[in-house]
Amino acid sequence: MKNYTTNLVRGVAILAGLSACIAGAAFADSGAELPKRPESINFKPLEFQPPKSADYRHVLSNGVAVYMIPSKEFPLINVSFSFRSGAHIEEKPGVAQITSAMIRRGGTTSKSATDLDEEFDFLAANATPGSLNALKSNFDEAFALYMDMIRNPGFQEDKVRVYKDEQIESMKQRNDDADNILARTGGLLMWGDKHPEGRVVTKDQFEAVTIDDMKKYHARVYQPGNLIIGITGDFEQQEMISKLESAFSGWAKGEPVPDPTDTDHKFTPGLYYVEKDIPQGKFVVTSRGIKRDDPDAIPCLVMNDILGGGGFTSRLMKRIRSDEGLTYGVGSGFQTRVYYPGTFGVRTFSKNKTVALTAKMVYEELDKIRNTPVTQEELDVSKKSFIDTFPRTFESKVGTVNVFIDDEWTRRPADYWQTYRDKLNAVTIDDVRKMAQKHIDPAKLMMLVVGKWSEVAPGDPNETRDSHKANMAMLPGGQNPTRLPLLDPLTQQPLPMEEATKP
Repeated sequence: MKNYTTNLVRGVAILAGLSACIAGAAFADSGAELPKRPESINFKPLEFQPPKSADYRHVLSNGVAVYMIPSKEFPLINVSFSFRSGAHIEEKPGVAQITSAMIRRGGTTSKSATDLDEEFDFLAANATPGSLNALKSNFDEAFALYMDMIRNPGFQEDKVRVYKDEQIESMKQRNDDADNILARTGGLLMWGDKHPEGRVVTKDQFEAVTIDDMKKYHARVYQPGNLIIGITGDFEQQEMISKLESAFSGWAKGEPVPDPTDTDHKFTPGLYYVEKDIPQGKFVVTSRGIKRDDPDAIPCLVMNDILGGGGFTSRLMKRIRSDEGLTYGVGSGFQTRVYYPGTFGVRTFSKNKTVALTAKMVYEELDKIRNTPVTQEELDVSKKSFIDTFPRTFESKVGTVNVFIDDEWTRRPADYWQTYRDKLNAVTIDDVRKMAQKHIDPAKLMMLVVGKWSEVAPGDPNETRDSHKANMAMLPGGQNPTRLPLLDPLTQQPLPMEEATKP
């Protein structure tokens, strides 16, 4: 044991000496004096210029845009087919989900599902409706198989049945988790049951989707007029363009899928709750928010990061978790949408008897960021976190191509990424306060709680500190809270109230 310890100490000393030599040599080569302490080291600013999508964009003869980034790192080729789709164009609820799943799982018109799986496995290729990852050595064969899958899905009936059964079993568990109840109920309150954001597919609706419905949806969505392609990996550009031109020969081009639209539903601010016999109540405080490309989006990003989006550096986390120990996690965020305003929300959980106190502190922090300037340190930490991590947006070639594709689909300004850091740097302390006042309106907030209301409503009866006394009646809307029924997981119809009191 003594020899082992002695050798370990010697090893550490040798490594320390080598590190010092290397550091000393580096500073000697640069002509700079070796700093006495690590914090005295000055690093050169990181120089990073985001790539421009136009430098990688090509257009096929049929008008399909293709983004290509060749690389010799690995003998692999990754192809991304981005078809614009979504529940907003469904004629039947659930058809988009089933069609997407069955394109891969349901075989093709010339191959059974089993044969398709075996051929992809034999080629060591990974395929989904949106992507293909294949070896360079057998890419042509894998890509031909992928194109057959995309263009000629078989929608094998027994595989459709298995998938429906899987999803229906999953539906049965919707009420098992309070997070799921919170998300579904909150969506209905915020968006209404007619909008895709709030609509929940029922068992009967899922069962009603036929293979003919899938074929019709497939014909509308999976076609060249509704497609942008991304390719990365070990290939030659002109050769790849020729392969694509050949693969798309004779494939009719249709119309692109239209943009989603906003809801006509108007949510009503207030306090709502769903009875659920659980030891910890979960809640969200929320309202409508902003669009992704709103001029206020970047200042709001900084404001929210300081409030609750920045993890352990955020105000909500420091106060409610670190200082008070009321929860393991709390955060806030703007869930932006491209074509209509998204939502703003604070989400957390706590023991039933401390839900009211936790919510009280959430509202206090919302009031504070609206009316009290943030510190310069808070602002600097937040802006630096976004700027320093910005290069990660483009850290992989696949990720970079996906950014380009998303930007083209959503018509993002061409200079967005080039000006992103400048706009972050321009955010001031006063901007943060103005964003909070403009986009967090206490009169327009809705609070939704899932928990055992008999324990949540009165708060903690044993709390003696005046500053920590809280009950739900003290909160906005708490004098007249609205109880919402727990919904049947399969039908989405209200369950009898007593069902919610069962553990």
